[in-house]
Amino acid sequence: MTLIDKIIELKKNHSLSKHEQLVCGIIESIEEGILQRGDQLPSINKMVSELGYARRTIVKAYEELKKRGLVESKKLKGYFIVSEETKVTLRIALLLFAFQRFQEEFYNTFRKELGKRFQIDVFFHHNNIEVFETIFSNIQGKYGMYVIAPIPNQKTISLLQSIAPKKLLIIDRYLAMPEDYSYISQEFEENTYAKLVELLPEIRKYKKFVLIDSSSDSSVDVIIAFNKFISDFKINGSTKKKYKSGSLKRGTLYFFTSDTFLWEVLRDCRNNGYIVGKDIGILSYDDHVVKEIVFGGITTISSDFKEMARKAANHIKQGKKTQIIMPFKLIMRNSL
Repeated sequence: MTLIDKIIELKKNHSLSKHEQLVCGIIESIEEGILQRGDQLPSINKMVSELGYARRTIVKAYEELKKRGLVESKKLKGYFIVSEETKVTLRIALLLFAFQRFQEEFYNTFRKELGKRFQIDVFFHHNNIEVFETIFSNIQGKYGMYVIAPIPNQKTISLLQSIAPKKLLIIDRYLAMPEDYSYISQEFEENTYAKLVELLPEIRKYKKFVLIDSSSDSSVDVIIAFNKFISDFKINGSTKKKYKSGSLKRGTLYFFTSDTFLWEVLRDCRNNGYIVGKDIGILSYDDHVVKEIVFGGITTISSDFKEMARKAANHIKQGKKTQIIMPFKLIMRNSL
C-alpha cells in the first residue's frame, strides 16, 4: 500500500474532512512503515492529480505536519519526513542563554506544564551572536514553535522577524519587536531602581555599594538603574566587571548581576571570619534554592522563572498573543 492508497482508503470515512484525511493518512503511513524518515512526500501537483483535492488543502496539511515536527520543507526540493514521533502535537525549539540554575527551573516547569505530547529541543547560545546565528540557521523552518531568550541587538531582531509572529515567543530579555509578536520578558531599569529604593535603609548601613556586573547576558539597564540610584540618594557606589579574590573590604555591600563571583566573595567572607549581613552585605539577582540556604540566606532580586515558564506553556497551548512584563520580587534574607 502506498500513501496515496492510504488516503483514498480514508476518503471512505465521511466524518473526516479532506484536510484530516491527508494528515491522518500521512501519520498512519509513518506508523505502519509505509513512510520512513528521509522519505519524500508526493509533490503538491501529484497530490492534486491523484486525489483531486485543492492545492491549498494539501499545502495546509503539509504545513500542519511541519508544525508537528514530522515534515520538513526543502527549497526547490519538496517535503520530507524528518521524524517518526507521531504522538507529538507540536515540536518546539527552546533557545536559552545557558543552562544556569534559574533557566533549569524554567525548563523543568515548562516541560512539566506542556506534557509528553510536546517535543522540546533545547539549545544554548551563551550570549554569543555567532553561536546564535548558527543555531538559528540550523533550526529555522524545522519547528512549529520557537521559544527564544534573545541577545538584545538589532541583528537578533532582524533574524527573529523572519519567524511568523504566531510561531515565536520571546522570553526573558525584552526586545522591541513589531506589535504582533508575543513576549514574556523582564524589564530591568525601572524594576531594579524600584527594588534598590525599597532597600535604601539596608543599603545605607554600608560604607560602600559595589555592583559586580560580570554577567555577559545582563542588560545595560541594570547599570543605568544602579548609577541613577547612587546618584539620586548620594550613595558611595561603583561598578566593576570582576571581583579579585582576596580584595574583600569590610563595610561593603556587593551586588551581583550573576553568580560568577558571588561564591568567591562568600569564600573570602568565610576565610576572613566576616559575618555576612553585618561586616559584608550581599545582594544578588536570580533566586534559587541554594541562596535560601548558604550563609543564612542571600537577599535576591528576581523574576519568578517558574511562573514565566507556566505562562509560556499556557501561551503555546492557547495560541493567543501574549505580551507580559514579569514583575521583580525582592526576597529579603540575612545577607543585608
